[in-house]
Amino acid sequence: MSPLQVNLAVDPNLDYDSTAYKVAYSRLNGVFITGEQEAYNNYLRLAEMLPQHRTSLLAAARVERRHQRGFQSCGRRMGIKADRGWAEDVFAELRDRFTAAADRGQLVPCLLIQALVVECLAIATYNAYLPVADEFSREVAEAVIQDEYQHLNFGQTWFQEQFETVKADIQAASQSILPIARTILTRMGQDAARLGIDLETLEEEFTIHYGEALEAIGFSFQEVSGMSADGAIAA
Repeated sequence: MSPLQVNLAVDPNLDYDSTAYKVAYSRLNGVFITGEQEAYNNYLRLAEMLPQHRTSLLAAARVERRHQRGFQSCGRRMGIKADRGWAEDVFAELRDRFTAAADRGQLVPCLLIQALVVECLAIATYNAYLPVADEFSREVAEAVIQDEYQHLNFGQTWFQEQFETVKADIQAASQSILPIARTILTRMGQDAARLGIDLETLEEEFTIHYGEALEAIGFSFQEVSGMSADGAIAA
């Protein structure tokens, strides 16, 4: 899967020093940093659940930690304090869903959450953010996106290889997890709008990437459409 072509024409009216921009960015920067922390934790847990892929999963965890530090640098350069408390709450339901599945030894929902849903959320959000980011943050986000595609590919490849065995489990997990992903996007929507990102753009980016990932795994277009949850995957 190749990255979407994103229009990087920056709005000349954006004022990165304005209070409105910085307040909104403090919350989204919190989401970026917290999301990368969630990914780091998830990959560590997945390394325990998939010992045959332990090396690759631990490497992915290290990359996510590097991403987190990159976004922390963006916040420092912008002169803002990331709103981690709000971001922790945004991810709470998805975190609980992953933890509960991991505690029960349910690999499919755990891998689906991290290697597909979280990675597609990250790619969608960062792609939508690029046109409104300051120059330094844009460079950081562009580098991060390339890594996230590699992590997404890991999940796709594993599911492809196990497809006939795990197909029903993927369908069941998607139905319960996708509404959570949509809620995360909706909660980011108001602050994203203050930066010039509309919620429809975020949802469209996620829809495209997640739908393409499911098709790459082996689902037909009709099956992907049938797995829609409140419009998170378009029919």
